[in-house]
Amino acid sequence: MSKSEEYKKLPFELKEVTITGNEEISPGVHLISWERTHDFYPGQVVKIAADLTMAPRIYSICSGNDEPEIKVLFNVKEEGLLTPWLAGVIPGMKILATKPYGSFKDDKNPAWWIATGTGIAPFYSMFRSGNSENKTLIHGVRHINQFYFEDELEWSMGERYIRCCSNEQSCNVFPGRITKYLEEIKELPTEINYYLCGKALMVVEVRDLLISRGVPYQNILAEIYF
Repeated sequence: MSKSEEYKKLPFELKEVTITGNEEISPGVHLISWERTHDFYPGQVVKIAADLTMAPRIYSICSGNDEPEIKVLFNVKEEGLLTPWLAGVIPGMKILATKPYGSFKDDKNPAWWIATGTGIAPFYSMFRSGNSENKTLIHGVRHINQFYFEDELEWSMGERYIRCCSNEQSCNVFPGRITKYLEEIKELPTEINYYLCGKALMVVEVRDLLISRGVPYQNILAEIYF
């Protein structure tokens, strides 16, 4: 079966979109955009490829659902096939992308959003879509310059926006990993949902920690980044 035939089996067919922007928001971390032509729910994903010879990769949408552009946040993996190329795209260039899809969605009920690195993307989409009331956002990174969108999030969410940094220290930043922060909280709410997004190891560790603290398994929803 050819690559083009294989891709027709995706949730949606890959189609050309035209890049409208490419911003390096932190060293090796880019935010690319193209015109939005479909509605989506915050938390959904798209698949992206450079051409039909390349297996597409999944990325969470990182923009509000009423904004004119779809935005995607990614870090460049030097050994990767796609991200080094994506880092070099400029407005006017074309890439392949699917329609938004996926079931990682939140509602208006109180919840905790927990992310590491670029795993903040779906939560930033939820935030930009007006769904941050009654939410607590915990973002864990290795270095201070990896708190993407922190000025906007801190201004809007205040004490409900918690930053955890494992390798550096700064004012108003918890010194350590997310798991350490959660372990030091005396009581965790057990009646709300917890949304996790990041690397598989983080998701497993945080899920197990939450369960050990009395959070029901069904209250934990995850999106894993590879």
